[in-house]
Amino acid sequence: MGLSRRRFTREFKLAAVRRLEEGVRVTEVARALEVNATVLQRWWREFRQGPGNAFPGVGKRRWSEGHIAQLERKIGQQTLEIDFLKGCLQRIEQQRMLQACNGNRRSAKRSGKI
Repeated sequence: MGLSRRRFTREFKLAAVRRLEEGVRVTEVARALEVNATVLQRWWREFRQGPGNAFPGVGKRRWSEGHIAQLERKIGQQTLEIDFLKGCLQRIEQQRMLQACNGNRRSAKRSGKI
């Protein structure tokens, strides 16, 4: 029979990290909580990297800084494209209004001229 993996709640991990922040040695906290010292060090490192993003819980995904930066770049690029297309559409509408005012209606057919 294989060993099942233990799951710890966010509150448990935060309590463990708080004890480390208070100056208690990693080995003492690990022994008291019956957690491997390496796991405890990983939790501490995750907390220091981003306290709000540490230990997201079941079903919540943690985003890496690189992935966030990539998404922000994509949003910026799409914003530029949208602004460009809005400008093009605005110029086309202005041309249509001018043509309608001048009575120059262009047909959709192409002329035979090359």
